[in-house]
Amino acid sequence: MCYDVKASLEAQLKRAKHNGDLQSVREIMEKLVPLSDLPLHHATGFSHPKLFIYTDEIPDLPTLAIWGLVPHWVKERAQLKKTWNNTLNARGETIFEKPSFRTSAKEHRCLVFVDGFYEHHHFKGKTYPYYIHQKNNEPMALAGLWSEWADPETGELFNTFSIVTTEGNTMLAKIHNNPKLDGPRMPLILPSELEEDWLAPINDELEEQKIKELIRSYPTEELESYTVGRIRGKEYVGNIPEVSNKKEYPELSSLSLDL
Repeated sequence: MCYDVKASLEAQLKRAKHNGDLQSVREIMEKLVPLSDLPLHHATGFSHPKLFIYTDEIPDLPTLAIWGLVPHWVKERAQLKKTWNNTLNARGETIFEKPSFRTSAKEHRCLVFVDGFYEHHHFKGKTYPYYIHQKNNEPMALAGLWSEWADPETGELFNTFSIVTTEGNTMLAKIHNNPKLDGPRMPLILPSELEEDWLAPINDELEEQKIKELIRSYPTEELESYTVGRIRGKEYVGNIPEVSNKKEYPELSSLSLDL
């Protein structure tokens, strides 16, 4: 799964600085960054942070969005609260079938740029957080789905999104071992050369099939991982840079994950 991420402003603006005009980027930093929750040294999706996504409608400039996709058919705030926590992730294999995601899968796909993500390993009744990032320390482009939702009470429009997941690679097969979950899973990380393919419009079954073919595991050899301090409970240090610092756990020294 992917419920915890690290997203610096630099990572979030990577695509805009590469593809967009600098004047627009400066305006975004002045107007939208203060409305976001960036930087996110660590954030859980269950807190529904506001960060940037790149949509198929505005592919080269970031759009402010809330993590937790709200389908267009949600009409009440009470229904929103029941839905929100269940749409942080979208299982890639079923996005074209599930009612919460199928409209967005066909019409509203996006990219979410992060520095890395956190995942828990279970060992002898305890959980140990790992931080996973690219070996070259470049930002990751995660595949996402987005939706615009209108608050029926105020009429205000919100952009919301979900991170697409896929089968875990060999690294995540060792880390993501929660016995209560169907796994292993990992976010759908898109190589830079496939970012545009994910945002491409779908006009027929062949183009839909091309999107489905993008849903696959990211190569283990492109990633690094290490244990960090607790990101849950009393030991959690909060959204500060040190949260992603490496921390050794002596009780794991005899455990060979070969990561």
